[in-house]
Amino acid sequence: MQLKPLFEKYDYHIVTEKDMITKEYKKEYKEKISYLLYGTRAHLFKYIFQFTINIFKTVYLYFKIRPQIIVTTGTHTAGPMCVLGKIFGSKIIYIETFANRHTKTATGKLIYKFADLFIVQWEEMLELYPKAKLGGSIY
Repeated sequence: MQLKPLFEKYDYHIVTEKDMITKEYKKEYKEKISYLLYGTRAHLFKYIFQFTINIFKTVYLYFKIRPQIIVTTGTHTAGPMCVLGKIFGSKIIYIETFANRHTKTATGKLIYKFADLFIVQWEEMLELYPKAKLGGSIY
């Protein structure tokens, strides 16, 4: 939501997981927001089912929105959108999570290989991702 000031200058569409906080965004963003299922790997069987549904929703949303640029703070649901975007020519800006200071995330490991801009929020993370740019606290 730190990018919100740019929403007045550029066309945008928010794709996020639906949870108690993000479901309230629908009131403000109306047709400019779409939801994926919220999932956690803590419940592996349920997660696999939800992740599979999210992949199909991601394909639908990608071709509906046709983003030129994808900006994401990651998590497991961002991976399919970024891979699909890269295949079809979208620029990928990935912001590695603020929560990790000394270890790579699974999504970060995947997207680092092809992101057009890969941003870390901790200086220590530059050792793990040498081509990354330090962005500071932008979570």
